[in-house]
Amino acid sequence: MSSADGAWRGGFGRALRAEWTKLRTAGDTVRLLLLAVTLTVAVGCGTARTVKCPDTGCNQDAVKLALTGVTVGQAVIAVLAVLAVSGEYGTGMIRTTFTAMPNRLTVLTAKATVLATVVLAAGTVAVLASLLAGRHILPGNGFTEAHGYAPLSLTDGPTLRAAAGSVLYLVLIALLGLGVATAVREAAPAIGIVLGLLYLFPVVTQVVNDPEWQRHLQQISPMTAGLAVQATIRLHEMPIGPWAGLSVLATWAAAALLVGNLLLHRRDA
Repeated sequence: MSSADGAWRGGFGRALRAEWTKLRTAGDTVRLLLLAVTLTVAVGCGTARTVKCPDTGCNQDAVKLALTGVTVGQAVIAVLAVLAVSGEYGTGMIRTTFTAMPNRLTVLTAKATVLATVVLAAGTVAVLASLLAGRHILPGNGFTEAHGYAPLSLTDGPTLRAAAGSVLYLVLIALLGLGVATAVREAAPAIGIVLGLLYLFPVVTQVVNDPEWQRHLQQISPMTAGLAVQATIRLHEMPIGPWAGLSVLATWAAAALLVGNLLLHRRDA
């Protein structure tokens, strides 16, 4: 290992510890993570209790029903990611950060790593709890083996893919929010941009009358494409495949981080 590599790794380690300390001690972090988990599970339970599968059968995706709460919990994750950056700009702490660690790419990478790890843990809890709740609730609403629905289980390949993909989806939402916040700096505009990208795209898609344009918009929409990873049935009818859809969201997140990094280096703290 060269001395330059050792110095970079040492600097990155210090940056990781600093970012972990800042995120852990921020007043809103734990509350927002708990809120994200609670909303994800609660909405999933509510959906599972509401949707019925009659004796004549149904075409519902039981796994996706159990994971519906991800569409709500993601908003809290996005807010957490934005505040992880905008809070430092608001207090002026960012100047201290860059004085202690002049390499701004190292700082951004450390922020992304710590945020992704925390959201990965919270997302895993939320997704597993949602599936467990769905396993117990859905059979009472007609989602039984008699109707072609086996109990939800991670031993089932599509279910495991939907669960793992949902956790990765939340991590990518956090990275998208981090990138936008780094570029914009201020919390309110950054939150507005991220939530707009997530929730307005589907609305615009419904307004468009041309089926071909609708399909294209669904293929590039961060939320619609990204949540395709939750689908376990009728995959051939979807505008984009599960992993391809998650790759679309990953592209959005990578683009946001790239723009954020470029602006981070061009502007003063």
